[in-house]
Amino acid sequence: MQDFIRIHEEDNVAVALRPIASGEQLSVGCYQVTTQEEIPQGHKFALKAIAQGEPVVKYGFRIGNAKEAIAAGGWVHVHNIKTALGDLLDYRYEPVASPLKESEPAFFDGFRRADGKAGVRNEIWIIPTVGCVNSIAKALEKKAQKLVGGTVEEVVAFVHPYGCSQMGDDQEDTRTVLADMIRHPNAGGVLVLGLGCENSNIPVLKEYIGEYDEQRVKFLQCQDVEDEQEEAMRLLEELAAYAGAFSREKINASELIVGMKCGGSDGLSGITANPTVGGFSDLLISKGGTTILTEVPEMFGAETILMNRCETPELFGQTVSLINDFKNYFTSHNQTIYENPSPGNKKGGISTLEDKSLGCTQKSGSAPVRGVLAYGEPVKVKGLNLLSAPGNDLVASTALAVSGAQIVLFTTGRGTPFASPVPTVKISSNSKLAGHKGNWIDFNAGRMVEDKTKEEMAQELFDYVLEVASGRKVKAEEAGFHDMAIFKQGVTL
Repeated sequence: MQDFIRIHEEDNVAVALRPIASGEQLSVGCYQVTTQEEIPQGHKFALKAIAQGEPVVKYGFRIGNAKEAIAAGGWVHVHNIKTALGDLLDYRYEPVASPLKESEPAFFDGFRRADGKAGVRNEIWIIPTVGCVNSIAKALEKKAQKLVGGTVEEVVAFVHPYGCSQMGDDQEDTRTVLADMIRHPNAGGVLVLGLGCENSNIPVLKEYIGEYDEQRVKFLQCQDVEDEQEEAMRLLEELAAYAGAFSREKINASELIVGMKCGGSDGLSGITANPTVGGFSDLLISKGGTTILTEVPEMFGAETILMNRCETPELFGQTVSLINDFKNYFTSHNQTIYENPSPGNKKGGISTLEDKSLGCTQKSGSAPVRGVLAYGEPVKVKGLNLLSAPGNDLVASTALAVSGAQIVLFTTGRGTPFASPVPTVKISSNSKLAGHKGNWIDFNAGRMVEDKTKEEMAQELFDYVLEVASGRKVKAEEAGFHDMAIFKQGVTL
């Protein structure tokens, strides 16, 4: 295993891959460094003296400026580095070519839906229109487990607190997200459970759903029937019979849509887990598939990398708006744009938002940006897409699912048990976490600094994702976890 890594030849810091004691003498390329203090794993140390105000460089980019003079071998962290980011910025389109080439096709065993879409699960979903019927939905989920069997894999209620007492964009977002969920191909059957007096009632929601298969989607307004649970079970039995007629079949991986998200990052996330996902993204896109990158606030400081990979000037302009609109969202609520990284990120070795963002964007690989999506907007073009959503783990992962992702890849250096509406693969940045939380972690990218190359790790992850797409359950699914969170931005009545 390596003791440290200098990520880019222009970096003036290196990252400890193990705890390094004070006084250790290290040879880092042309630098001979003696550590001035203990350097925790995932944290940075200076390769040469850095003057006050001078840029601190990692990934080949500035991640902040030194708040004070830093000696060679000194620990570089929040105590002596600060962000160099401003607020709204002007950007110039300087396109760079992608080296990505087409590769041989790959396949998974999925479910072909009547509308032509491909799903990786055959579940029955209960979707409440309003939080008032959440308890009924959960009771139905429990009762309906007897319907699981054959090719019907799960019955899941996706509860949420919204659907009424909302205004403006919040109400529109709730309706859009619920409609997206109802159309999602991982659901073989859907029961839409309404109350009757809510703003986003069933007749209103049908306008957002559009055309639908009456065998696949059933509606129940609880105020209209004497015994809503009895009537709901009758409908669920019909849905189970319909969904049970589907079976897995060979489908080209070009029909996979995979969301990419990170959370609870540490100093190794941008070195192991995120580059592994970036390699996976390139592999899938080279085979005609699609990936979606989100958490816009964690693009701040690295956004020009994505902007210059936009395939057209129009996409560049949309990406500029994606970034600046989110900054305006922060300032309109009187919040600091760069209030990041989190305490857990800092403990793991991330010092500034630039540090986090440059690591975060490693998940995008090298593919050109071919689509920019509003929150709740479904994917329209294959390849790499950018999606407007916040950094919050549950909200962002739900956003990826409702935009069409059948699977979400979630990298972490801290660990988390949460799930999303679709299989959520937890990818650890370090082997210690993978060993400590084996009931949470599905894939250990920490091996990249031990005995594996990025290319090997990306191929392993690609093969694993095909297994998940073909029915292999991830740890959160084995635990029975299913979460959904809608982005709330405005006033509640």
